Amino acid sequence: MYLENLYLANFKNYSEANVDFSKYINALVGDNGSGKTNLLDAIHFLSMTKSAFNSIDQQSIQHDKPYYSIIGRFTLAQNTIHVSNTLSLGKRKKLLIDKNPVDKAADIIGKFPVVLIAPNDHSLIMEGGEARRKYFDSIISQLDRSYLIDLMDYNHCLKQRNKLLKQFAETGKIDSDLVEPFDRILISLGKKICDKRRAFSKIYLTKLLKHYTYLADGKESINLKYLSKFQEEDFKQIFYESLQKDVILQRTNVGIHKDDYLFEMDGYQIKKYGSQGQQKSFLIALKLAQFDIIHEEKQFKPILLMDDIFDKLDDHRIQKLTEMIEHHEFGQVFFTDARPERTNHFLEKLNMEWKVITVDNGNLAVQE
Repeated sequence: MYLENLYLANFKNYSEANVDFSKYINALVGDNGSGKTNLLDAIHFLSMTKSAFNSIDQQSIQHDKPYYSIIGRFTLAQNTIHVSNTLSLGKRKKLLIDKNPVDKAADIIGKFPVVLIAPNDHSLIMEGGEARRKYFDSIISQLDRSYLIDLMDYNHCLKQRNKLLKQFAETGKIDSDLVEPFDRILISLGKKICDKRRAFSKIYLTKLLKHYTYLADGKESINLKYLSKFQEEDFKQIFYESLQKDVILQRTNVGIHKDDYLFEMDGYQIKKYGSQGQQKSFLIALKLAQFDIIHEEKQFKPILLMDDIFDKLDDHRIQKLTEMIEHHEFGQVFFTDARPERTNHFLEKLNMEWKVITVDNGNLAVQE
């Protein structure tokens, strides 16, 4: 699978852009703030229906414009597929595949998978469990549509239960008959989601170990642990006994929305004891493991997006990634760089087709 062409209108700093890509290597070169990352984000929109960097879709509409439009032409198994993502102010986002309306994001997510390596990946290590849950949920959702639907249903039910808890807190009365249907749904869906997360984390760990060993030359021992109350035998009792606390805090405190993934190195949290270099290696290994799993499940390679990769990695890790590209371990690759001479030096080493796309404040120029 690869992206042949991308058309943008009123998207972030692009008034209008139309560009064809190489099926192999695409280098986006330009000054900081010129729009390189926005181009990667447009590709992410087509794959995941939303931005990788901003949760508010309307903020992707260019200032003083009424809408944005993103249209991509993909090649998948020798078939050409057109995908569009359009949002007008005050209206619902409009998703199309070959001009046919798509009602649910779940009907697109997973069809055109991408793997993004970006500077803000560090939040996966340094921030709380929500960042890690969202990361792994996004991967599993691309592979398992039923998981995505269960997760969406769980989150909808969770919102309804929390609204009810707020009413209980305001009235000072708890009606167990009212909350019981929500409890039953959250426990049932939570157990299904927990089981899939647990199985997935075991598979993921094997890929993670392989890539970290390659990137870091096997100097440290790393581990990935999935943590959930729903893995305990008495998880139902724990859930029910939390009701009083839930009412006081006006939110549900037990459930798979509280799960976490623990990243360890030599038996300690990498967040606290890993060096900068070790954390960078871990993050890249995390993303390469994601690439491998999607590739194996889909039987085609996802698109690899790498934002400011050269500024964030040392020569050793860049060399390792270069070797993987040279060995054709990836399919279509996009990377951004602010230094044209560095990009040219990198591309000269690669014996494969490439394009350099110069980005200048929303204007594009192509060099093959």
